[in-house]
Amino acid sequence: MAIAAVRVRFSSRVQNQSEKHNDSIVSSLIFLHSHSLPHIVKYMFDFQKLEIYKKAKVFHLNCKGLILSKKLDSYVKDQLGRASFSIVLNIAEGSGKFSKPDRKNYFVTSRSSVFECVAVLDILCEQEIINKPEFETLINQADELSRMLYAMIENLS
Repeated sequence: MAIAAVRVRFSSRVQNQSEKHNDSIVSSLIFLHSHSLPHIVKYMFDFQKLEIYKKAKVFHLNCKGLILSKKLDSYVKDQLGRASFSIVLNIAEGSGKFSKPDRKNYFVTSRSSVFECVAVLDILCEQEIINKPEFETLINQADELSRMLYAMIENLS
C-alpha cells in the first residue's frame, strides 16, 4: 500500500504579547493512502530519468552495503558514504542549473567524488578489507560513472 505525503499550508491568527494579531503561515504534512487520492499522479524530476543518475544511485547503494557489511573505521565509513552520496547529489543538483558553466561545475564535482571513492576502495582492497571481486565490481561501476560524467562535462565545454 503506497502512502503519499501532502504539505498543507494555512493561515492562522496568533496573539503576540506585545503586538497586535499577526498572520503566520503554518505548514503541516498530512500522510494519506494513495488509493484515497486518485487524482495525485506520481511525478518524476528530469534528473531521475537520467541513466547516469540511476547508475550513481546503484553505486552509492553498493558502497552503503559495503559500509554496513564490513568492519571499517568510522572515518572510512563516513568518507566513503559521503563521497558516494555526493556523486548522486551533485548530478541531481547540476541537472537543475540553467547555465552550462554551473551544470559543468556540479558534474566535475561529482566526478571528483567518484575518484575519492576509488581511492578509498583501493586502500580497502590493499588492506584486504574487501576482496578482489568486490573491488573489481565497484571499480567497474566507478569507471563507467567517470566516463559518463566526463562525456557530460565535455559536452558542456
